[in-house]
Amino acid sequence: MDRRSFLKTAGTGAAAATAAVAAVSYPGKTTHAQTKFRWRLAMSFGITAPVLGANLPKMAKDLKVMTKGGLDIKVFGANELVPAFGVFDAAKQGAIQMMYSASYYWAGKVPATQFTCSVPFGMNTQQTSSWMYHGGGLELWQEFYAKDGLIGFPAGNTGTQMGGWYRKEIKNIGDYEGLKMRIPGLGGKVVAAVGGKVVLLASSEIFPSLERGVIDACEWVGPYYDYNLGLHQAAKYYYSPGWHEPSTMNELTINLKAWESLPEEYREMIRHAAYKLNVNNVAEFDAKNNEYLKKILAYKGGQVQLRQYPDDVLKALHKAAEKINQDVADSNPDARKVYESYKKFQAGVRSWHNLSEVAYTDALKVVGA
Repeated sequence: MDRRSFLKTAGTGAAAATAAVAAVSYPGKTTHAQTKFRWRLAMSFGITAPVLGANLPKMAKDLKVMTKGGLDIKVFGANELVPAFGVFDAAKQGAIQMMYSASYYWAGKVPATQFTCSVPFGMNTQQTSSWMYHGGGLELWQEFYAKDGLIGFPAGNTGTQMGGWYRKEIKNIGDYEGLKMRIPGLGGKVVAAVGGKVVLLASSEIFPSLERGVIDACEWVGPYYDYNLGLHQAAKYYYSPGWHEPSTMNELTINLKAWESLPEEYREMIRHAAYKLNVNNVAEFDAKNNEYLKKILAYKGGQVQLRQYPDDVLKALHKAAEKINQDVADSNPDARKVYESYKKFQAGVRSWHNLSEVAYTDALKVVGA
């Protein structure tokens, strides 16, 4: 069956996710029917991609063990069942029960998702998780996703990303004029605001596009992913910091009718599985990024040049970001509600982190540790 036919015919599948129902009777006693659920999960990432792809089949295996086979999830990578950027609609329609992606891809459909995924010059990973779990972020996310028949969970952060790969050096903000860059989300809107031409590409298209000069620059994730995608072979300048994605929260999202069809113990297991992804993924990225940065910098005896954005460039990008973030918030009631919560929490947690995390990092520099 091709993907188009699948999406047309499978729309009733979410609520009817049952493969088998068996009632077990004993003398003088009858148990409730035990339902076995056969679900499909589609991703925006390749199934063999480290961390973002490969950890989903592991999660599915964990859930099958925990439910003693009651919840059996078949995982599909990008474009195997539905297009990489088609997973939102597929889950909403009930063609699949679960999806795994980054919510800012749905900015045109649900503007508020940009603030639950990544905000330019926003909170870092630790701060974002605090907002999600203890600052009302998750409740707001689930509130607006319910309008599309979905329920979402934080399920794996990349950590602060790198700023990206450039075929030419960025010396001032004018260098963005006409620059063709692959960059999604609010970060893409910022690049466009300072004169760039934004291109949205799936991961498999980034390297050939950069290598051939179809695009002049791109951002992906960080050293671990960037090295494996071969981006160090296609561009010379590698920029830091990732102002556009200081924290990128990936989502495990479920069709709401399918979710409600599950027994509560299965739902709790999924909550824990998502939480495990959220903790593990950022830990795995942190463990690998320094190792792979060394490989990148050693490529061809040091061909890649590590750069930091000039101060005036960062200031110009920040000014554009503040306006765009507010414009997006003002465009939609849900987006406004989420952004107001985000900004309020950000102000408080940053004040604390300046006294704790940032002060400690500065102290290490003073003592040379």
